[in-house]
Amino acid sequence: MISRLKGRAMNTQMLDDTNTRSESESGGQIATLFFKSRNVVLTGEINDKLAQRAVTHLLALAEDSDDPINVLISSPGGHVESGDMVHDVIKYIRPKVRTIGSGWVASAGALIFVGAAKENRYCLPNTRFLLHQPSGGIGGQVSDMQIQAEQIRIMRARFDKLFAEATGQTEKKIATDTARDFWLTTKEALDYGLVGQMIRSVDELR
Repeated sequence: MISRLKGRAMNTQMLDDTNTRSESESGGQIATLFFKSRNVVLTGEINDKLAQRAVTHLLALAEDSDDPINVLISSPGGHVESGDMVHDVIKYIRPKVRTIGSGWVASAGALIFVGAAKENRYCLPNTRFLLHQPSGGIGGQVSDMQIQAEQIRIMRARFDKLFAEATGQTEKKIATDTARDFWLTTKEALDYGLVGQMIRSVDELR
């Protein structure tokens, strides 16, 4: 009886090991195919961990070849400096980067989105966009609060300039429009200059 139980346990362990190896091999194949596709997917909150993964992926793809890279974005936004990092690396690397909005592209997500040139900014049909001024909490001593308030003012001015250059709108209009949450449909984003082209299929990528 004990021998039979041990045999069953060993068979179960062998099956588990086989399944684990199979899943690992399958995961490795998917990762290899995904890398070859030259797609980077950014979803969820923009934070330092997402930025690190995105930048690592972008740099690896840039090292692999100069072929275009597609960055698919669906994000509610998040940390401004993390968004800045991805935005700047999109401009920094040699390959052309095409950003593709899907779902919603908001706040710091929009900051990453406009890292690509206008002709390389795409969105799928049901994408919504949200632009607004950066914000942050202020606390501490009065002198520290004054410094923090000034930094937010500088950041807002930088955002106005950045999105004005990206869309062709004036800095004043960007400041006015984004004083509160500024939502845009796909068509509105096209008219505003935020998006270069709406696509329905990968075959429509230039």
